[in-house]
Amino acid sequence: MRLILASTSPARLSVLRGAGIEPVCFAPEVDEDAEVRARETEIGRALTAPELTEYLGRLKAEDVVRRHAADIAELGGGLVLGGDSMFLLDGEVLGKPHLPDVALERSKQHRGKTGVLHSGHWLIDCTDGAAGKTDAASCPAAGSVDTAKVTLAADVTDAELAAYVATGEPLQLAGGFAIDGLAGAFIERIEGAPSCVIGLSLPALRRLVRELGHDYPELWTGGSPVATA
Repeated sequence: MRLILASTSPARLSVLRGAGIEPVCFAPEVDEDAEVRARETEIGRALTAPELTEYLGRLKAEDVVRRHAADIAELGGGLVLGGDSMFLLDGEVLGKPHLPDVALERSKQHRGKTGVLHSGHWLIDCTDGAAGKTDAASCPAAGSVDTAKVTLAADVTDAELAAYVATGEPLQLAGGFAIDGLAGAFIERIEGAPSCVIGLSLPALRRLVRELGHDYPELWTGGSPVATA
């Protein structure tokens, strides 16, 4: 059974490949700010961080199903996964720092503290896509949010943080750290699924696959390479 990832994130792809799943990837095209504003206007309040990650994951999955219906049908259908992540420290949402100065400031703020990483998922069942059923509105779907806590060691020095920022690794990462990268030695403790911290919770994915009536091992591909769209 094919997993179709509504993302081109190297981190999410790495998590799946490490778990024996080789997805087909499509880049979603979603105006996140506009969609969130519209949703919050509709419900009359701001979305919480967990709600926001699941909602954005849903928008991404539905966008890929809608725009790539023909491609999904040609693959013989599959499960389409969208996701989003958000890191909170001291109650403040921290997105990708982008700039070295911002990354360094945030890393110093995180030092000796525990941040919370929310990872939202939305899975759409298009497994009968070969028969033409790739309309997101008519496909079964399920969503889930997983949460993990990340504690940065209190004794990490300014020099170590500056050296890490200088590598460029944290600039495009929510929260500014990669536990599976150069900053692994700075992370003192993780509470929750390690894959959740990277941006895609494998336990959450397994639960969603089962909720939609499939067996998780069906996704294993044995590492066979699949062309990325």
